[in-house]
Order: sequence, then C-alpha cells, then structure tokens
Amino acid sequence: MWPFTRTPIVPVVRLYGPIGAATPLRPGLSIASVASALERAFELSKTPSVAIVVNSPGGSPVQSNLIMSRIRHLAGEKKKRVYVFCEDVAASGGYFIACAGDEIYADPSSIVGSIGVINATFGLDRVIDRLGVDYRLYTAGRSKSVLDPFRPEKPEDVARIKDMLAEIHDVFIGVVKDRRAGKIKGPDEELFSGAFWTGAKALEYGLVDGIGDVRTKMREVHGPHVKLKVVPIEKQGILAWFRRAPETGHADAPGAIRHHFADDVISSLEARALWSRYGL
Repeated sequence: MWPFTRTPIVPVVRLYGPIGAATPLRPGLSIASVASALERAFELSKTPSVAIVVNSPGGSPVQSNLIMSRIRHLAGEKKKRVYVFCEDVAASGGYFIACAGDEIYADPSSIVGSIGVINATFGLDRVIDRLGVDYRLYTAGRSKSVLDPFRPEKPEDVARIKDMLAEIHDVFIGVVKDRRAGKIKGPDEELFSGAFWTGAKALEYGLVDGIGDVRTKMREVHGPHVKLKVVPIEKQGILAWFRRAPETGHADAPGAIRHHFADDVISSLEARALWSRYGL
C-alpha cells in the first residue's frame, strides 16, 4: 500500500489595478480591499509558501506601504515564504508591493521599477482669465491653497511640494534597499531615478530574482503535483455600497448613482493615465 502524501497547495492572491484610485464603481487596491484575501491566503494551507501576483502601475504610496507591510507581517506571523510574480507591470507602487516578496520573479517583457514619486496638476489660471471668469477662493491658513490650478503657480508652493515628494521618495528607496539588500546592483542615481525597465533588465539590476511565472516556479519549489488556489479579493462595487446605504444614511439612490458615475469617470481617467505611462 502506498504511503499517504499530502498534495501541496499554494494560495495565490492576484493584486491587479491602480493602488488607492477607487470609487464604488471602480474599486482599486487598498489595504481595506485586500486585507481579507491576504488573511485567508496565509491561513489556507500548511504549505510554507504564499504567491502574490502583481499587475499594477502604482498609485497611492500610503496604500502601497500598508499592503506591503501587511504581507510581511502575515509572513512573519505564519512563518511563510512569499513569492511575488510581476505580470504586465509592477511599477512605482506596484513594485513597492512586490518588495514584500522574499523572492520576486518577472516575465522577460514585464515592466518593472519606476522607483520614484510623482504629483501632477493643471494650470488653468490663464484659461479662466481669457473666459472672463472671476474665481473666488476663501481660505484660513496661508498654505491652504497650495498649487490651486486656478491661481498662478508660486515658487514657494513648488518648493514645498518637491520637498514632500523627496521625503516620500526616501521612504520608497529605504524599503527597496532593505528588502533587496545584497541583491540590487547599479548606481543609485539610475536605480532610483524613476526609470523603469523590462523584467530581463530588472534582473540584471537585482530588482527581481529571476524570470518565471507562478505555476512554473511553484512546481519547481513544491513538485509537479502542487496545486495553486486563487484566493479572490472581495468586490466592493456599487451593489455593496447600496447594501450599506441604510447604515451610512445615503438614501438618495438616483443622486448616489449620478455622484458615483462622475467619480468613476474621474477615477477611470486617472487609472488610464497610470497604465498609459507604460504603454498599456
């Protein structure tokens, strides 16, 4: 009689989309949206591995840090090794999350990196002048209207924003240096310039550990009979919002739909801009 052998099961969490750019109609990645799936993944199996698949152009640095930190906390608590697999894009906040991996893998054509911080806005002050619009703004606090798009840009406002971005960039750099200690190669001015590379080039720079996909790598680690179990992220769409509406006091359904449709249009444009930076 053959001895009983347990089939290894590796939980897989797929993190797809912009980070933090969310509306009820278009949920993005945030600690609130992914926490439950991460908890389930680290409790699902006795196999000492969890796989995270990342396909994200980035977004909120705060949510990126919270998600990455939660993965590392669970990995330590449950004594699991985390394998991260970059698909089309793991850039900016997407790469920040990828740094949660004990090992990171990519496709040769994946886009990886963009270790930088960006802030974009518009200057519409000359437009409203041409239209003869009288823009009225009232604030308490001299810095409350920093980079208001309807007012001329002020050098001191620009300096303040650049200082803030530099601080956030330092946090990002610190995470990469800590998580990829002894692996990254190349000058800081190149690695942390905000540039991005193919998976093959990222391997040369030590930003990833190898070229491969989740199925192939998990078969290599746990044998040919390993099973991958996708742990879905709960959808937090408009139907879920309506279910919560009585609790939150939002009873005007038509008004809510109009409001969230407008938010969704803006969110879609923001998401499209993030993906388009990488030719997607």
